[in-house]
Amino acid sequence: MRTPGGDVDPIEVHVAELAAALHGPARVKSRMVTEFREGLVDAASDLSCGPESDRDAARRAVHEFGTVAEIAPSFQHELTIVQARHTARTVALVAPLLFMCWYLAQAWGGSTGNRLPDPVPLLVAHLGGVAVSASLLAAAALGATGVLARRFPTPHRLPLVVAWTATATAVTLGAGALTLALASALATDWPSSLVAGVVVIVFHARVAASARACRECARLSVAAPC
Repeated sequence: MRTPGGDVDPIEVHVAELAAALHGPARVKSRMVTEFREGLVDAASDLSCGPESDRDAARRAVHEFGTVAEIAPSFQHELTIVQARHTARTVALVAPLLFMCWYLAQAWGGSTGNRLPDPVPLLVAHLGGVAVSASLLAAAALGATGVLARRFPTPHRLPLVVAWTATATAVTLGAGALTLALASALATDWPSSLVAGVVVIVFHARVAASARACRECARLSVAAPC
């Protein structure tokens, strides 16, 4: 953040402050921050009249671009939409695992003469409903932030809806893993049940992480709408 002469570079300080204020997918955020830095450098270059005025030109460029509080909301809004699409896509891809949990729990529960505890069939019955609801909401979110976004504004709270849909999906996946563990304990085909349980737990962690990131982005966008 310092120039060769040891002075603080106003552009690098401004870029660093903006980067610290933004949350979202790392690759997209990095690209946005890089483009912002390049814009500042170009503006400072146009304003500079010579080596002696480089620092003043950089300060003028920073001033003309606006403070972090002024420009961050628009950047954050774009990052939030990208994160919401990423989370919705993850939910759409993972939701079918809930159907697998439903099918396997039923199959393994009936593969022996042992009877599953009463709460388990009720939980299994809800897995299919959650899977259908999550898939439909994820598809709607992808449409609203994709093709439809070219004609209509994206609903302001849609990312928050996506975040909580993903959270519900993650919780249900965790419950599905426990259900599989209980059902497979009564079955004889434990190797396949172990593999299925591990797969469900891995995707539970992935959806939970994406939901957490989406909630944080949505919170920032709601707090400072563009």
